[in-house]
Amino acid sequence: MSPARAYAVVGGGISGLVAAYRIRAAVGAEATIRVFDPADRLGGVLRTETLCGEPMDIGAEAFVARRPEVPALLAELGLADRQITTTGVRPTIYSQGRLHPLPAGAVNGIPSSPESVTGLVDQATLARMSAEPDRPLQWQPGADPTVAAVVGERFGEQVVTRSVDPMLSGVYAGSATTIGIRSAVPTVAAALDAGADSLTAAVRRALPGATSGPVFGAVAGGYRVLVEELISRAAVEWVPTAVDHMYADFDGWTVADGTDQTWRADGVVVAVPAPQTAAILEDIAPRSAAAAGRIAVASSVVLAMAVPAGTPFPPQSGVLVATGEGLHSKAITLSTRKWGRSGDAELLRMSFGRFGDEIARSASDEQLLAWAVQDLDTVFGIAVDPVSVMMHRWIDALPQYGPDHAALAAEVRGALPPGLAVAGNFLDGVGVPACVSAGGRAADVVVAATGT
Repeated sequence: MSPARAYAVVGGGISGLVAAYRIRAAVGAEATIRVFDPADRLGGVLRTETLCGEPMDIGAEAFVARRPEVPALLAELGLADRQITTTGVRPTIYSQGRLHPLPAGAVNGIPSSPESVTGLVDQATLARMSAEPDRPLQWQPGADPTVAAVVGERFGEQVVTRSVDPMLSGVYAGSATTIGIRSAVPTVAAALDAGADSLTAAVRRALPGATSGPVFGAVAGGYRVLVEELISRAAVEWVPTAVDHMYADFDGWTVADGTDQTWRADGVVVAVPAPQTAAILEDIAPRSAAAAGRIAVASSVVLAMAVPAGTPFPPQSGVLVATGEGLHSKAITLSTRKWGRSGDAELLRMSFGRFGDEIARSASDEQLLAWAVQDLDTVFGIAVDPVSVMMHRWIDALPQYGPDHAALAAEVRGALPPGLAVAGNFLDGVGVPACVSAGGRAADVVVAATGT
């Protein structure tokens, strides 16, 4: 009787946990599945804390409910009744020192009409947008310029900094100058490829239909509900250490930590951020490592705060901050208003840190809290007195999906030896749905290679 197989999953975030769960489902109960992660808990950026007795996600908070991956996974795990949606209140944009409605009829901040950004941009920009459908469009099908290059040329820089950048900063901790259009707005790029004769027409084609349902969903009780269920179903052995390197042995792989303690595996999924992936793969898959190393990353901090119930925040889900404003935070989420929570306190989240700055590494907790209180006073005119505060730093955790990112991701995957796969938010999308998909894809690759 052949010995039971062993699998290693390097990284215990959502990508790694989904990979472990899918491997378990494919290979059965006898296999050993080890998850290597040095953090104080599994889950990666899915991190739920308790604030004033309420669960509070201080990493990823929501998922795009119009994508099928997370609703399908929740249903598969018997957690469909845990999926919740927002209350329907909308966010605003802080620009020119005041709050503006989030433009309606936009795709990731790219507006479909000048009317939607009236008051957010000046009259010259509105006139430029009105005339845009009549201007000749230079577009090469398959091209992947930055979002700023396309939107700035067609609609003007104010649309970039005041409408698009606030959205992309929230998703990537980057800006329209760092993100490729195919990653940020793939449906708009597809419409341009298909022959849309203006950016206005492309955005209108890309708008979701009226029956598409809520944009965002979350998990009642926080993402820890999903994380704990995946850990249980996958029946993993958690090894709380970081994998330093790995090498091929005669019939599989050996993974090692910084002390050269080793573990054998028939197949390995590497599901850590791009810089760590590059370091682990450097000796065994140098082309893949080089491609992963070319993916730039940003760091951020999420500060969760509870303030007294009845604090008079406006009826909105939060604030996205335009480029060039005098705030330290890049986004404010009024969690109680957004998700309809009830309790003895108002809960909110604030995020700091953009691509190219060092806030997440250098600012102290005390400085971040002082900035948070100051920004809330500036934006809402409310002097808050926090009841409880919690924060977490996400260092090098947010990849920048630059132009031609898909080619980089394909190069990372394409140069891997058999029995080794990668997953993570630096491949197919930073959101939870894309990570669920990447984890499943990596599991399929490893299981197929090990002949199970």
